[in-house]
Amino acid sequence: MKDLFGNALLDYFNGDFTENIITSTNISEDDELPLAYLFRAYGEMPKLEQKALQLTHGKVLDVGCGAGSHSLYLQEKGFDLKAIDISKGAVEVATKRGVKNVKLNSILEETETFDTILLLMNGTGIFQELTQLPHYLKHLKALLNVDGQILIDSTDINYMFEDDDGGYWQDMHANYYGELDYFLSYKGEEELPMKWLYLDFNTLLTASKAVGLECELVMEGEHFDYLARLFKKN
Repeated sequence: MKDLFGNALLDYFNGDFTENIITSTNISEDDELPLAYLFRAYGEMPKLEQKALQLTHGKVLDVGCGAGSHSLYLQEKGFDLKAIDISKGAVEVATKRGVKNVKLNSILEETETFDTILLLMNGTGIFQELTQLPHYLKHLKALLNVDGQILIDSTDINYMFEDDDGGYWQDMHANYYGELDYFLSYKGEEELPMKWLYLDFNTLLTASKAVGLECELVMEGEHFDYLARLFKKN
């Protein structure tokens, strides 16, 4: 990974902003990801994210913290919080913005236990592929304290396959439709392609139950997105 995402965050934080990140997938055209959005305050966050932060309790792990917006809000509320990201630049920016406990780490390398684990901004993306889902969910389950919870959001992108007649053109012999190839570029340089998983709620529900986690739908957004809460069975 070249960490173009982290470089972009550093440029914006240091006042060197000249252009936004460009993203695309194997089923979508280029789209701008405004860097300012990654530094948003609570009042500028989508309602799904605000709801997740409202439901947060206890010791918190913010997975894929980015510039640290969620972490900063919770830290200001007095939460015992740890933030992690695999982007060196993101960790540097979050630290400079004032997040006190930020580590360069992937979720699969995490060993501490928590009362709330946050995976926001399409948190299912880090699972990469449907076949990896049980592995990640089992690990997340092991990181939960008694009465702990995982708050995670995603989007059912089935709508992207709908044609003008209301039918769907998915290849039933292909992989799960939410498995995408994700591309990112910044200032003319291309990041290495990565896998990114968008997950419909029913698939998340089924996978969660298979590893001994309860899964409930907390809230639906305005565009096929949702927030889910996962927790251990009593």
